[in-house]
Amino acid sequence: MSQILLIDDDQELCDLLGAWLKQEGFEVTACHAGSDARIQLREATPDVVVLDVMLPDGSGLELLKQLRSDHPQLPVLMLSGRGEPLDRILGLELGADDYLAKPCDPRELTARLRAILRRSHPAQPAARLQLGDLSLSLARGVANIGETEITLTLTESRILEALLRQPGDPLEKQALAQAALGRKLTLYDRSLDMHVSNLRRKLGSHADGRPRILALRGRGYYYSV
Repeated sequence: MSQILLIDDDQELCDLLGAWLKQEGFEVTACHAGSDARIQLREATPDVVVLDVMLPDGSGLELLKQLRSDHPQLPVLMLSGRGEPLDRILGLELGADDYLAKPCDPRELTARLRAILRRSHPAQPAARLQLGDLSLSLARGVANIGETEITLTLTESRILEALLRQPGDPLEKQALAQAALGRKLTLYDRSLDMHVSNLRRKLGSHADGRPRILALRGRGYYYSV
């Protein structure tokens, strides 16, 4: 049974979502403040975190930064009552795997969580992709460029895996979103572009200065060889 840590100061919403998720077969622990969530995370690591942007004792974005430092591969889905684009952009830039505005449909939340959990299942321990000076451990979600190890989020590692499986050939955005996010992009949804931007920043350029990940207008993204 997958374990969900729900971090939101709205206790009524937590009760509602918790009851729905339990009915759908999840085990749910709810925390209503960042301090309580930090204690809970020290005691046990859940399979996925659902994190509200606004918390009574600080910003959920600050907690997300700590999560990315302490648990880089732990999937995080952000919630925001305001649903403002800036919140969404900041959350994705800081490494959130997905984002929903409140009030959200519990069925959509369930679908998003199941998609995240499907992507988070570890590959075979020995599975590794290698292309030039870059290698990707599919089990650990860690890339290496030469001797330099680069920690990736779950979504970033899935994007890189998809691109490395067909180097030099563009992967259409909807196909890449399906592989990396477990869903199709909606109109004006820039979440995939934000994840690719984060991945580009982490990987840097080839030794000769060429970008590793390129966009082809109307065609998608590809890893340059």
